[in-house]
Amino acid sequence: MLTLHSAELLVPGAGSAPLPSGAVLVEGDRIASVGPYEDLAAAHPHARARRWPGVLTPGLLVRGADTLLERTYYPDDPYETAELGSEPISGQDALEALKLTEARWGHSARRGTQKLLARGVVAVAGRFAIPAVRTAVARSGLAILPPVPYEGTPALDPFAGREAAEEAFHGVLEPGAPARFAVFAVAGPQALPVDGATTCVATVIGGRLLHRRR
Repeated sequence: MLTLHSAELLVPGAGSAPLPSGAVLVEGDRIASVGPYEDLAAAHPHARARRWPGVLTPGLLVRGADTLLERTYYPDDPYETAELGSEPISGQDALEALKLTEARWGHSARRGTQKLLARGVVAVAGRFAIPAVRTAVARSGLAILPPVPYEGTPALDPFAGREAAEEAFHGVLEPGAPARFAVFAVAGPQALPVDGATTCVATVIGGRLLHRRR
């Protein structure tokens, strides 16, 4: 089945010129074509159309994901937030006080991956030592990559601390490439480091819509 995703502005990849009213045609888990929406819609009139506001870009990469998912605990809402609060918990003493089992780490990682998907993340780099966490990440659809160097503190928002949005991009939108991309409700890519990844309205991985802002 063909699906045509379009936005007010399409950024195919780092260093690429933005394409107004651009679109990505997806067939299965791959990108079939990239170009102006009107051209692709005319060439594929039976494709299912999804029109998004803002900017469509490659999906994002989070570095230091093992810190975010194995050394940060995300309280279960609403069952734990009354006691623990809603903010992520980190720090050796605070985590030891929780007496977390592997199963609880796995549930926390699942909640963490949902937060990542809601920020346009399609891939994470890190080395996961807790089996339940690695399973949760794999089941989420996120690609798991080997650790890569990074500066500063890992963040759920891949744009945090970056001067240009393209520094957080993972991959390029081109025919034959995996269908993994995100859409952000901003005026242009220059606004992403300022407004952040919480402006994400949709995340697609393997051709599947895994996050959609409601």
